[in-house]
Amino acid sequence: MSNSFTIEQHNAREASTGQLSDSEGSNAALESKQPGDIEGEGKKKGFFARPWSRGKIGIFSALLFVGLGLVAIVIALPIIFTRKKHPDQGDTYHLYHSNHDDPSYKIKENRPVFAIHNFPDPGLLEHNGTWYAYGTNPKKHDPNAIHIPVATSTNFVNWTLHHDYDAMPTLGGWERSVNHWAPDVIQRDDGKFVIYYAGQTKDFKTHHCIGAAVSKGTDPLGPYIPLNESLACPHKYGGAIDPSPFKDSDGTLYVVYKADGNSVGSGGYCGNSRLPRSPVPIMLQELKSDGITKVGEPTTILDINDSDGPLVEAPDIIRTADGTYFLFFSSHCFTSLGYNVKYAHAKSVKGPYTRADRPLLQTTDFGLQAPGGATISKDGTKMVFHANCEGWRCMYASAIDIRAVNSTVVMSSLEFEVFGNSTTNSSSNTNTTSSVSS
Repeated sequence: MSNSFTIEQHNAREASTGQLSDSEGSNAALESKQPGDIEGEGKKKGFFARPWSRGKIGIFSALLFVGLGLVAIVIALPIIFTRKKHPDQGDTYHLYHSNHDDPSYKIKENRPVFAIHNFPDPGLLEHNGTWYAYGTNPKKHDPNAIHIPVATSTNFVNWTLHHDYDAMPTLGGWERSVNHWAPDVIQRDDGKFVIYYAGQTKDFKTHHCIGAAVSKGTDPLGPYIPLNESLACPHKYGGAIDPSPFKDSDGTLYVVYKADGNSVGSGGYCGNSRLPRSPVPIMLQELKSDGITKVGEPTTILDINDSDGPLVEAPDIIRTADGTYFLFFSSHCFTSLGYNVKYAHAKSVKGPYTRADRPLLQTTDFGLQAPGGATISKDGTKMVFHANCEGWRCMYASAIDIRAVNSTVVMSSLEFEVFGNSTTNSSSNTNTTSSVSS
């Protein structure tokens, strides 16, 4: 029995000793761990504590990139929208000049009269009591389209478009297409008429140059026979457009036109609103009495300044009875609401010309949008021009009043001018009678 007890007692003691050893081991292990390790026991490891796979790295990189991009946009937007744009960098519309303070712009009877639908860049001629207007070809991509459309009027208010008539049915030998712009006409001493226009040339890509055509007989309607060579084509300026003839008081003939520098500009509105801008000079070329032979080299009489946007164009010259020359022209891009009718005056046809403080016509005047491309009657009392109308450029007719005292031009009533009901206009007309032809 005693041996048996001793063995059982020994076994019990061994078991007790083993339990104590295990407990001591656990306590030692616990003592070796840091408090943070003990607290995290049994919890999932955080996103940044676990090993990253390539997929997770790619996702994180993409999210980081998107986040940085959004931050950059948030920072840049206020700078973009509050930055002051240089006036030469664009041609979006704002009121470039204040509303006209002359009372003539507040008189509703002075509002220009709608004349012809889709008839831009009108040229003007009066002959034997009939008014003739010649317009830009509105269907430049149609090879069968009329080259130069014509409209007529006997009272300057009601106009008739000759739908099926082409004043110049054939192209000049230098032309590539029917893409004709801004025709204008003058009568020579021999009774024939010469029409000047801008045509697309064969040897200068898609640029335009000045062409001329002579009437077969003595009818302003023509038909006109074009020359085989262009009259003016300055390649260094990108060609030339918008010709207008002028006859001075001594009988000397000229053609004034725009060197088309914006067609080779740095881009932007009308190809020239980005810096550096190309020069866009208005040129004056003397002609022989035949109206088609050049005399000497052309003279620059005007160029763009900071108030003109990317260009000046559509020049037209008249001379008043007191010997003052008025140069009418448009500035800004014709596709923008900044397009307008400006003018300048000089004591010599070759300048220098002094610009008026404010355009004769601009957007908001009489509810018009983008008025431009004006031609003035030879006596300085009437004007045709185009303005936006339901997605087109339509011709308008109006009366103007040239004030000799300060060489300013304002709007007048066409109804009064035509029917002789205005003593103001009848008196001012005596100051603007001219021997020129426009």
